[in-house]
Amino acid sequence: MFKPFVADRTPARDSLTRRNFLGFSGAALLLSVSPVGHAAVSSLLAVRVWPALEYTRITLESRGELAFSHFLVKDPERLVIDLEGIELNNVLSSLPGKISDADPYIKLIRAGRNKPGVVRLVLELKTEVKPQVFKLAPVGQYGHRLVMDVYPVQAIDPLMQLARRGDIIYEGDASPDQPDVPGKAPEPPRRQVPAQEEDVSRMVTIVLDPGHGGEDPGAVGRRGSYEKNVTLEVAQRLRAKIDADPSMRAVLTRDADFFVPLGTRVAKARRVQADLFVSIHADAFVRPDARGSSVFVLSDRGATSSAARWLARRENAADLIGGVNLDVKDRYLARTLLDLSQTATMNDSMKLGREVLGELGGINTLHKAQVEQAGFAVLKAPDIPSILVETAFISNPEEEKRLTDDAYQDKLAEAILRGIRRYLAKNPPLAKSRMAML
Repeated sequence: MFKPFVADRTPARDSLTRRNFLGFSGAALLLSVSPVGHAAVSSLLAVRVWPALEYTRITLESRGELAFSHFLVKDPERLVIDLEGIELNNVLSSLPGKISDADPYIKLIRAGRNKPGVVRLVLELKTEVKPQVFKLAPVGQYGHRLVMDVYPVQAIDPLMQLARRGDIIYEGDASPDQPDVPGKAPEPPRRQVPAQEEDVSRMVTIVLDPGHGGEDPGAVGRRGSYEKNVTLEVAQRLRAKIDADPSMRAVLTRDADFFVPLGTRVAKARRVQADLFVSIHADAFVRPDARGSSVFVLSDRGATSSAARWLARRENAADLIGGVNLDVKDRYLARTLLDLSQTATMNDSMKLGREVLGELGGINTLHKAQVEQAGFAVLKAPDIPSILVETAFISNPEEEKRLTDDAYQDKLAEAILRGIRRYLAKNPPLAKSRMAML
């Protein structure tokens, strides 16, 4: 699993040293200090790097808005970003050392003073990329941010990831990753299908959505626990339990600490033609005594309580905090963030929610005894029964302690799985094609 790298918000050091940028050597950085009397327009507060298979994100946070330009250079592949109105400080100087050898897209970063008031970043790349560079206005705990998202030219397809796992059996002998070779028999799929599976197409696909991630930590407990870490750990435990059942398979919307926009989470579920969608969260409230587990489904008639409405607003703000490039139009977005009008899907979501809530009540106090409804954007797949599980209140010190306990996380995963199984026993999914497609 890739680990993020975060620089402390350390103010620039005063220095009498005057050095000009002479050149680059590997990831080394020569520090350039502003001449006397020339003040930078904006000082950097923090740099953060979030590497993941889907994309790598680099974030520069500053006191004021950053002006920038960027371009790609070929042979070798490089991304160049010119930052205007700043000078190098010790926060920015830490950036080259934060690129991991395991980063799938960035080999190294070089930085230096291109001309007075302009800092140039050069990202040496491991492969051809499709970058997105954009600004974010201050929100929540963050000031102005410049975001550099480095995507592969060919986006990671969750359906192809399933194929590589061997969870999709294609018609014919060869899989997409194993073209026919004359004189050589194709290798079998990696996943060995048990004999009792008479119809692989009936394998139930469950998309698990660990809330928040990357730039968006979610709620933070008094002991310093991040919601994004708890949700990922519970989702990973639940995935292992689901995958151990030969009739089911699990897909995560994120499998590491990186940010996934709400629409992309829904799009992934639709791309693999999911039977169920389960978003996992850890609740928070202004009062530390709030406690208990909850389950929510989408509402097309307003929230069932003021608390549900408040929670939906908070969860829907994830895109603002995590940072979405609004200039990019995802071709799937128009087909995913739809108002849920299908009565059957809403009814199924409620049935699933009741079963899961009932099982959670066996291991924890219930915050509300019934499934609640509100306008959660992440639940808006029009054709997939979807629920949002608030496992417990991370803002409650007692529940925060349990949420970070391995044994209790396992109990949560087991309870959610029991609820899913109870729902599927009463509501088996309809047949679908061997290869999930949009």
